[in-house]
Amino acid sequence: MGNLWENSYNELLEVVKSIKHLEPLVYRAINGIIERLGKGGKILVCGNGGSASDAQHFVAEVVGRFKGERVGLPAIALTSDGILITAISNDYGYENVFSRQIEALGGPMDVLIAISTSGRSRSVNKAVEIAHRKGLFIIYLTGAENPTLNDLGIIDVLIKVPSRSTQRIQEIHRFILHVLAEGIEDAFVFKT
Repeated sequence: MGNLWENSYNELLEVVKSIKHLEPLVYRAINGIIERLGKGGKILVCGNGGSASDAQHFVAEVVGRFKGERVGLPAIALTSDGILITAISNDYGYENVFSRQIEALGGPMDVLIAISTSGRSRSVNKAVEIAHRKGLFIIYLTGAENPTLNDLGIIDVLIKVPSRSTQRIQEIHRFILHVLAEGIEDAFVFKT
């Protein structure tokens, strides 16, 4: 094991030092979400594996609360319903598991937060394509690589963590989602 802790710590520290340039993108995402929620929209969130966990964690903070007291805000993790996921996967293939839900639940005042560390997840990318067709505001959290969707020009806010290390990308995604949750909450918290 040797320097496992020190190596991981130093790698994370380097990535943290390299993300300052993402700040305007994060604020653009916060403002887009607040605008859509203010017009009666909702947030849909998707991702696979660890990104599915991040999706559910984020939704819990938006529907529940992050730090302050406020009304619950509408958000749905498209990763949460095991029966729905297996039914769609069985009938339409796993690549359609999120896009089918967006077809059913998404509207032009809504937001999609898509999470894929590689940017190559077929299920997430298909969700982005359908969300674009339906007029959703699209925020995509990914890593240093995003080989196809960026070229299509269909993402409103593309936040690329400058790393190729899955675990470091996921750690920064969690940080960014916490900043989004706090920014959203600040707009809706009860003022006394």
